[in-house]
Amino acid sequence: MLEARNLVKKYGELVAVNDVSFAVEEGEIFGLLGPNGAGKSTTIAILSGLLPPTGGSATIAGLDVVRETAKVKQIIGVAPQELALYPTLTGRENVRFFGELYGLRGKALHERVEEVLGYVGMLERADDRVQTYSGGMKRRINLAAALVNRPRLLFLDEPTVGVDPQSRNHIFESVERLNREQGMSILYTTHYMEEAERLCHRVGIIDRGRLIALDAPKRLIESLGGGVIQLGLLTADESVRSAVAALPAVRTASFLMPENADPSQADKAFSAGTQHKAILKIEALHTNEALLQVLHYCNEAKLQILSLDLLEPNLETVFLNLTGKSLRD
Repeated sequence: MLEARNLVKKYGELVAVNDVSFAVEEGEIFGLLGPNGAGKSTTIAILSGLLPPTGGSATIAGLDVVRETAKVKQIIGVAPQELALYPTLTGRENVRFFGELYGLRGKALHERVEEVLGYVGMLERADDRVQTYSGGMKRRINLAAALVNRPRLLFLDEPTVGVDPQSRNHIFESVERLNREQGMSILYTTHYMEEAERLCHRVGIIDRGRLIALDAPKRLIESLGGGVIQLGLLTADESVRSAVAALPAVRTASFLMPENADPSQADKAFSAGTQHKAILKIEALHTNEALLQVLHYCNEAKLQILSLDLLEPNLETVFLNLTGKSLRD
């Protein structure tokens, strides 16, 4: 349904999207997972024809998104992160307006507007002005407007930001029904890992404009094995790291460098005999066994522990393991 090939978007010296390639299959819910500012919305803007790429190309249903933009827009729906609604119009008037932009008229327009309003659970409040809605209700009307043209591919750009739990759950159920009952292909961006785990068949993890991992959520989580232990020590050097890495239940051990630090300098900073306060990131084969072995080693080596965090395997742990920071940064 969608293929992005080596997409690049630059704003002067800033590279917002950096050589991103992925595909979305027919009938798939594909997630782009990453923190704020990672490049998710820019990627959506390129793929939906709102921004020209600096480099690379993309096709949707075989149509080039740059050369055949008008045709592409007829078969996609977009619910942007920033609400695209007129606050002084009612919910029904907003959805009707967007239906008219797609060329719907008369009975077909009326029936489709009522259908999508029902789909997102907004029929009872459809004749109220949008400015009177809660954040979650606005998001649901935003989704209805994106569905009015019966898109083959739906872009949902962080559709649950700032919504109440009831509306959030309704959006989840709507996405699942669209995919299950209509076979709709969906590209879903989020920085909430639990959304991606629930909804997406595959996810691409994006950070600083680069796609750094891509697979089914379950396989990405399984790649961590037993999870991650973060151990804060008052003093540590390379000899400590190598001793921990050699423990039977430990897969790897490395020093967690500060944000924006050069990872290649880790060996120099923590060379044997050079003691520093440090956080040791330990990838475990078996978390409980690794924890016991690490604590025993620290006791034997008389190392002072400042902090201890156990990161159970999930998509957020995967992202933290790859980038060293939280999905919500």
